Amino acid sequence: MGGWDEGGMMKERNTLAVVVGILGIVTWTGCATGRDYEGTMRTESKGIVSRYRMEWEKPPVRTPYGGSVDAPLLGNGDVGVTFAGPPEKQTFYISKNDFWKLVTYDEEASPKVFGTLTVSVPALKGAGYKVEQDLYHPAAEASFTQDQAGLKMRCWLAATDNVLVIELSAEGREYEVELSLKAEPDKMAETGGGNDGEVWWAVKKYVAKMDIPTEAACAMKVDGAKGVKFAARPGKAVTIKVAMQSLFNRKDCLAVAKREAEQASVKTLWEAHVAWWENYWAKSFVEIGDPVIERHYYRSNYTMGAASRDPEFPPGLFGTWVTTNDPMWCGDYHMNYNFNAPFYGLYSSNHIGQAVPFDAPILANIEKGQWFAREVTHCRGVLFPVMLGPKGIHPLLYSDQRTGDAWEKGGWFGGQRSNAAYQVVNMTMRWRHTYDPDYARKVYPFVREVVFFWEDYLKFQDGRYVIEKDAVHEGSGENFNSIVSLALVRNAVDTALEMSEALKVDQERREKWNHILKHLSGYATQVRDGKTVFRYTERGTPWWDSNTLGIQHIFPAGQIGLESDPEALRISHNMIEVMNRWIDFNGMNSFYAAAVRVGYDPKIILDKMRFMIENHTYSNGFIKGNPHGIENCSIAPCAINEMLCMGHQKALRVFGVWPKDRDARFGNLRAEGAFLVSSELKGGRVRYVWIVSERGRDCTMVNPWPERKARVERNGRKGETVRGERFVLKTTAGEVLMLRAAE
Repeated sequence: MGGWDEGGMMKERNTLAVVVGILGIVTWTGCATGRDYEGTMRTESKGIVSRYRMEWEKPPVRTPYGGSVDAPLLGNGDVGVTFAGPPEKQTFYISKNDFWKLVTYDEEASPKVFGTLTVSVPALKGAGYKVEQDLYHPAAEASFTQDQAGLKMRCWLAATDNVLVIELSAEGREYEVELSLKAEPDKMAETGGGNDGEVWWAVKKYVAKMDIPTEAACAMKVDGAKGVKFAARPGKAVTIKVAMQSLFNRKDCLAVAKREAEQASVKTLWEAHVAWWENYWAKSFVEIGDPVIERHYYRSNYTMGAASRDPEFPPGLFGTWVTTNDPMWCGDYHMNYNFNAPFYGLYSSNHIGQAVPFDAPILANIEKGQWFAREVTHCRGVLFPVMLGPKGIHPLLYSDQRTGDAWEKGGWFGGQRSNAAYQVVNMTMRWRHTYDPDYARKVYPFVREVVFFWEDYLKFQDGRYVIEKDAVHEGSGENFNSIVSLALVRNAVDTALEMSEALKVDQERREKWNHILKHLSGYATQVRDGKTVFRYTERGTPWWDSNTLGIQHIFPAGQIGLESDPEALRISHNMIEVMNRWIDFNGMNSFYAAAVRVGYDPKIILDKMRFMIENHTYSNGFIKGNPHGIENCSIAPCAINEMLCMGHQKALRVFGVWPKDRDARFGNLRAEGAFLVSSELKGGRVRYVWIVSERGRDCTMVNPWPERKARVERNGRKGETVRGERFVLKTTAGEVLMLRAAE
């Protein structure tokens, strides 16, 4: 896969090697023992994840579709495949994260479906339909049955090579099969296809009048049969291999795809596929005794593992499963939360490799963001419109209607000034979960540009900084002190301060940045339903009857948490109750996590989540009736992880927002501070806390045994005894700590 997978996962593997080496002298109670650490993580994750499968008892009805689909999802972070149709005509939709029409200011600038593979078996008309998809070793097995006969179709997309494998096996009778591989026609696209002997191929490209030319090719080879029309007979395996390459991977993408289709070893591909996914699942685990939520947790992390790995091309709104040439909202990177949200749960789940692609389009658009800042607001720094694409490309929805206040200098802003600051949120999350100085060096130039913009755009009035002419919601008008923008500015400035200190740069700017933090306006309040709640803006829009903007200062902006003052927490609880957005078209990926961050009743959070999952999700985990796609993959991982292990506001808590009468355990969750944490709650008591300190930072721990002392072991040797409601543990880089209640 062009080498980028290795780069995307390198830091995680290095971290694992450090931990494995240290654990040679440590016992991890209930989970790992010494040199068996890596194997134990695999065993634990296998025992949990392998319980869960996704099932379809009838053909998907929303595939193909311009939004999120309801069909099985196959992917390797680069190529995506989904399939639908009646038993007699299964259609596979093939897409790729880097296959875009790359032309700026065009509403057709979007990711595109490459094409389809159709598997036609006329004799299966009226047959029974069932598909089961395994999560641990991802593969989808379709069974089409009739009387005492049927056809099975086992499908998987290799994790380490861009090859789709479809294994056909007939039972009880012979079936005539016909295959058709074709590129999907589109305006301004050049398509073609044919065969070279037993290798069939298709190509699709966007070249003429493009800012950046794109091209992709698929090639197909059938093992166990000849040609594209053949008989599938009982006892005789037939395997279809479809290889895909793009111009961004190889200049000779068609030739490479042909060669890979012909030469690919299915056995070798499957072994590598199994190894990659076992390694992925072994990064962390949770076990909470709730199979409904657990299954959704793991299928959400599966979807992100299948969608995000290419460091230059993160998935768009609908992940790697684009099934038309006209995806909704251009299938782009929406800067006012939609692009950000899928990644929220990856940091705490210890899947940093899948979070790597997030930064690419942000950093590639710095220059254009600087232009918008100058031309639209006469400020330094960066200003982003709502819609971005890869490689500095700007898609435009409704490009033929560039009128009204929403359009400024050719960009669609909807009156918002906060979009660039929103991107810092994910950078902050990754930074605080890893404290990786190389990452800080990479993104700090962008973070600083965001802060430069707000240095100029903020107005200092009556002893405080205020934000004027900034819409809290797309098209909400010239609002004053948007609650979201205030929080995003505070996060951006705070992150710039942390990174500048870590990198030992820009010392002369810190006085100004600290002044902003000290004097930035607070959040306005109002009374609704008899309760004091936050106001969406200080002047202008007071409320919005949908969306979750009213709590996004809590999460993802991270400006209120369990370390905040009691009054802020009281108002936050009121806000959760009055908004009641447990099921919402936009932004419920923030709502559950916000409830966790402020310590809302954990039983209510779990009950609401379970109801949402049982009644409002498709079999693949996407939300019913909501076309937004992968943004909701973060709901369960983000909320559950922080209920079990939260490091927000520099205080580490285990089971801090978890019902004490519900047993649960977790392994290797990544907490802020660059700590890998494992623990277990059993019979209402925390049995142990195991911490790996990656960066040697101080760890402020809320005592899991507040009425008792805690005994600390360091690298397997007796350490100190600590006491109190909370305590500070000094650590060194790579150190392993085990905490237990003192007898």
